[in-house]
Parts: sequence; C-alpha cells; structure tokens
Amino acid sequence: MISTFPLRRIAVLALLPIAGAAAAHVTLPAGGATEGSDYEAAFRVGHPCAQAKLTTGIRVRLPQGFEFTDAQARKGWKLDVRKPGDGQAGEVAWSADGPQSGVPAGEAAEFVVHGKLPAQPGTLWFKVLQTCDNGSVDWAQVPTSGSSTAGLENPAAKVEVLAAGVAPVDVRDAWIRASVPGQSGTGAFMKLSAPSGARLVGASTPAAGIAEVHEMKMDGDTMRMRELPGGLELPPRQTVELKAGGYHLMLMDLKQPMPSGSSVPLTLQFVDAKGRKSALQLTVPVLAAAAAPAADHAMEHMH
Repeated sequence: MISTFPLRRIAVLALLPIAGAAAAHVTLPAGGATEGSDYEAAFRVGHPCAQAKLTTGIRVRLPQGFEFTDAQARKGWKLDVRKPGDGQAGEVAWSADGPQSGVPAGEAAEFVVHGKLPAQPGTLWFKVLQTCDNGSVDWAQVPTSGSSTAGLENPAAKVEVLAAGVAPVDVRDAWIRASVPGQSGTGAFMKLSAPSGARLVGASTPAAGIAEVHEMKMDGDTMRMRELPGGLELPPRQTVELKAGGYHLMLMDLKQPMPSGSSVPLTLQFVDAKGRKSALQLTVPVLAAAAAPAADHAMEHMH
C-alpha cells in the first residue's frame, strides 16, 4: 500500500536540459541521500581544466555538518587528509605521483570520501579545487538562494539531503506510452539512478488498477514478459533504463484512455539495502512512442 511508503516531497517531471551541472567538471551523483545516513561522496571528474590535458590533483573542502569518516586511496596518487578541528574545515586531497597517473581528457574518474550527512534536509555544498597540468579550476560557486546552479560558471559539487521516506533516486526521461479507448494496459519507461543503491519494488497510479515492475526477455525463440516479484536492483551510481523490450513498469486495468499530451501521477516505491522504504511521486507525460525522449532531461524536485 502507498501508506507504507511515506511521501514528504513531490518530484515533478520537467523535460528541460540540465542547467549548471552539465557544465561542471566535478560533480556528485544526482538523486541525493537520506538525512543522517552514511554517505559515499563519489566526486566525478569528467574533464581536465580548460586548455589542459590532465587532471593531476583534487582537493575537497568538507562542508560544515558533514561528519568525515575516511577517504578512498587511489593507486598512483598521494592521499592527504586534514580532519576538521580547531575551527578549521576539513580537507581531503589527492595528487598524482606523476603525469602517468593523471586523469586524461576523454576519461572519467571518481574520488571517494565517506562520511555521515546532517540530520536535517537541505543542500550540502562541497567546494573542490581541480588542479591540472596547465592551471586549475576552483569549483566553489554556490547560489545566493536555492540549490539551482544555473548561471554559475564554476559551481560547487552538491548533494541534496532528503527527508526520511523520500527516495534518494534520480529519475530521467520518464514517459508513459499513450493508449486508446478500450486498451487495458500500457507501459511506463524511464532511467533510474540511485547513488547509494536501491531496489524498485513497486509503483501505483490512480490511472491504473495494477502497476507492476516487469521484464521482457527471450525464452528460447519466444519473447516473454514476467513480473519481477523481488523488484529491480539499482546498483550504486549506475543508470538502469526501463524501456520497451526490457525492464519496464506495466500499467494494467486502465481507468481511462491516456491520450498523448496528457500527464499522469505516478508513485515509485523503493527499498534500500537496510530494508528502509521510500517513495517518489512523479507527474509523468503521456507520449506517442515516436515522441519518446531521445536525450537526457532533468527531473526537477519541487517542494
């Protein structure tokens, strides 16, 4: 039942390009994390500084409220940790032993810090200095209000700290296939990413009597569809796509036709590795298959 998955925040789908984050070269995974939880901050470095060929150093300034535990060493890199204390903020720095250990253009790398998040919702900003073979960039800009990084040239990396019960899962390109009068079922598709890992265990919508997580796969020479009774695993920091001919949400016993251009409320239900339940409530566009999203779009979270 929906009541077992408390909803404390509404996620509304907006088919808009990602602002700010797309231009940032040092970011944290989208989707957020639960208040008071242990968090693996995996800083992703996608490109070296402008006019540079290699990233040779990363220095993360730990924000107030983040309880540092440890940092993950990297082969070929020196790790230097300064824990918070005596009025000073903590820092974690990695420096390449030489050019052979640097992160070249065209490759991505992760630099991981472990810690505990604050016990209240909000946005936590990590300022990161990226050093390259030719110059450096300080990803340290924070908006004066809100959490949008739109318009910032060098935005700091951020994690959205979510209230308990709100699923720390990023949803992109969500859409429902349009139906016609008399049609009893249709599919819902999207891309899901859980920074800390989770399982999609169910869904519900007032537009359908039944909503189940399904898989289509070949059984010999026959394509068969079956429900995934244990749910769909979302490995940490990996994108799992729900699409036609594969994993998808099957909406059955439709209560009314779903014409293209309309929208449908949809609740996704998740369970994490510790058995904690959470949910996301979405408003999903109904589209004809030919109009389905073909590029990445943002899932904007609105209070």
